Amino acid sequence: MKRIKVLIADDHAIVRMGLASILGTKKDLEVVGDAEDGADAVRKAQKLQPDVVLMDIVMPEMDGATATAEIRRLLPTTKVLILTSFGEADGIAHALQSGASGALMKNIDYSELVEAIREVAKGGRVIAPEIARMLKESPPVPELTDRQREILLSMSRGLTDADIAKQLNLTPNSVREHITTIFNKLGAANKTEAVAIALRKHLLKI
Repeated sequence: MKRIKVLIADDHAIVRMGLASILGTKKDLEVVGDAEDGADAVRKAQKLQPDVVLMDIVMPEMDGATATAEIRRLLPTTKVLILTSFGEADGIAHALQSGASGALMKNIDYSELVEAIREVAKGGRVIAPEIARMLKESPPVPELTDRQREILLSMSRGLTDADIAKQLNLTPNSVREHITTIFNKLGAANKTEAVAIALRKHLLKI
């Protein structure tokens, strides 16, 4: 029987020890190491080649979402399962968008955690109901590029597409493409609504 190799990433030593102790009782699981922050998780994952990484979201040096993106980029076959005690909708959403196979709360029953690890190891996806509700009720703040923020700021000042193009040294077509992307990211129907949403979500300071 091939055992599922697990790497535990959490900035609290007692959590890492507790998880390792629980998972170590299962014959089909093998805890191959632990990491104290996101950057350490990326290093250890490259070295240990785990099948599944249990990843906390809020950690020093590098957060869990960023570490997830790096691990998935470097090790496409390694799965990441988010395990968090925080209502960090943005961080969890970012991690899922970056390739995490699921997200669970730390108060989950250990038997459910074991089953979740087995599920993601074979390519499945597991998201706790409370996390699914949180993501639905508090959609993550969209990520805008620096250029998109510049265009939003120009829009807030009432500049036309031609004015924005001239100011930012872009073609009018390029400006219109950026504006369409901004509308899609913000779920806005027009410039006025886009600016209002950006201000409400603290994406823009006037």
